[in-house]
Amino acid sequence: MDTMLFLWSSSLSKDSRTIKLDFYDSEKQRIESLSVEGSKPYFLAPYPLSKEEQQAVLEHHGSVQEISKRDLFSNKSLSLAKVECLTPRLLHKLSKHFERNWESEIAYDRSYIYDQNLVFGTPYTLHSGQPLIIKTITSSVESRFDEAFSEERKADPVKFKQIQLWFELCHQPIPEVNAEFFGETADTLNREQLTRAFLLSRLVNIPLPEAYRSKRVSEWIKSMIYTHLRGNGYLIPTSRELRKGFETSRVPGALTVAPKEGTYFNMVVCDFESLYPSCIDRFNLSYETIDCLHKECESNMIPEIDHYICTKRKGFYSILIGALKDLRIRWFKPIQTDGLAHEDKELAKTASKLLKLITVSSYGVTVRIHGVACPPLAESITAFGRWVLKSAWKIAEEREMRPVYGDTDSIFLDSATKEQVEDLIGEVKKRLGLDLAIEKKYRLCVLSSAKKAYFGIEEDGAFDLKGLTAVKSNAPHFIKNTFRRCIEVLRSVRNMEQYESAKEEVMVVVKNAMKELRRRDVNLQELVYSTKLYHDPAERVTSTTLPQAYQCAKQMIDRGEDVKRGAVVQFIKVKPFNYQGRKFTVKPVASVKSVAEINVEDYIRNLTTSLEQTFKPMKIQLEQGAKLSDWF
Repeated sequence: MDTMLFLWSSSLSKDSRTIKLDFYDSEKQRIESLSVEGSKPYFLAPYPLSKEEQQAVLEHHGSVQEISKRDLFSNKSLSLAKVECLTPRLLHKLSKHFERNWESEIAYDRSYIYDQNLVFGTPYTLHSGQPLIIKTITSSVESRFDEAFSEERKADPVKFKQIQLWFELCHQPIPEVNAEFFGETADTLNREQLTRAFLLSRLVNIPLPEAYRSKRVSEWIKSMIYTHLRGNGYLIPTSRELRKGFETSRVPGALTVAPKEGTYFNMVVCDFESLYPSCIDRFNLSYETIDCLHKECESNMIPEIDHYICTKRKGFYSILIGALKDLRIRWFKPIQTDGLAHEDKELAKTASKLLKLITVSSYGVTVRIHGVACPPLAESITAFGRWVLKSAWKIAEEREMRPVYGDTDSIFLDSATKEQVEDLIGEVKKRLGLDLAIEKKYRLCVLSSAKKAYFGIEEDGAFDLKGLTAVKSNAPHFIKNTFRRCIEVLRSVRNMEQYESAKEEVMVVVKNAMKELRRRDVNLQELVYSTKLYHDPAERVTSTTLPQAYQCAKQMIDRGEDVKRGAVVQFIKVKPFNYQGRKFTVKPVASVKSVAEINVEDYIRNLTTSLEQTFKPMKIQLEQGAKLSDWF
């Protein structure tokens, strides 16, 4: 078998005239380089050039070649000038003489990769100095893939082709690589990190060292888009063209249906699998399909907003995101638990995480990331997300179910039976073409009146706490621990009788916590608040009245500490004291010497406020007609 060389990275040589391709030799465990000459950096411009542009080309020792590309929005062929120069530096200077040009922002070595249909991280062999891809997928895995996507091959051959390409790339071998090639030591580079780097490199076509370190998902998606458009003969639009005349701004977000406050038994939570990526796929949402150029498509309006979708073309963004989504949900996610070999399961686990990260970012990058932002596309994605949740809620009510809360991609159903949920899932699939599935079942669930704030106890007794004041990251451990002890009492509750009994125990927990505070029988570290400073403390400390976090910052600065915007300060609430002519109510942790200094009433007030958010819907009372807060 030919030596397996993995395309590692690309760069320009020192004279800026030669492309250097680096390959990792899996047998010799070293980098082999291939120099490619005769190719020049270029950008594209309208053809023919003006006299001024022609003169500028001559002055910069450039050359012009007429080529043909397809316009993304009209899908028509364009005559373009391919303007070349000897070096990227000269090309950059030359581009400033053109009123319109395309693709000048793409690095030349990366541009070469796109044009030659090369893929980073993928195994090649060299024949006559030319890299040829090696395919090593086993027939059994390929057969299973064909079976899993047989319907997709018939129904949507264009998307199937993209799924198949990524499937083949992901299942190419992952070699062992010396840690030093990633700037790591043997004990810091593990197999999962290595697999993730190779998979990311192949999926979005970025060099392996970048794939290992990069956390910029927007750059991944941008490279994925460029690879696809270049590979299919499309002119890559400018950032302004992608925005379609709109400036980036705040986009209306997801829908949250206000919760029906109360305590519920046997709550079923259903989620849409990858809602935004699914909407992009299902409703053909892409840069060229939103407000397309076809007059007959203008009646195909998007719910709630003033945009419409093309009915004549499949959008490329819909294809890409849909392919990533389907590959994760229908291939890598299932094979994590079936009978494949251990290494295939580990590959599937890593691939599934990575694909989810890319797909869930597919909406965010369209909001305001330069080079991929498109406000009409972003608005369309969230508009369909809201419409889908409303539609599912309506379908549930039609079937006499009791939806009590909805948030982005989730719908909470009070005491829904197995048959009702299966019926809802089937009807949603039929009407909306989207997959709804059971995400969780709570044997006890408490919804507060606030959105995104509730807790549930799952069937196995595990807690699920969301957005509650008592468990926020900046709350003291004393409040968090008191709340968790209250919830612990509810772990075994399965019916109303047990619930009423448990409420009495909850009140005992709270009374004991109150006694501990009043006796000051607490550790100072349990009373620490941690707060991030969102303003420059040097500017805020001169104010007449200071929030507690900035009171802390002021004292720290006076002690010579360097406290800047973005810092996290830690403080303890103490009895009010005079500080440089102003009343302060907190001290930095290091300044509090004894529990005698703490402001007990302030901690009791914070404890009760935090707990009441949960206790109110539970109707916890000490005695008939008395609120918990009244008792405190």
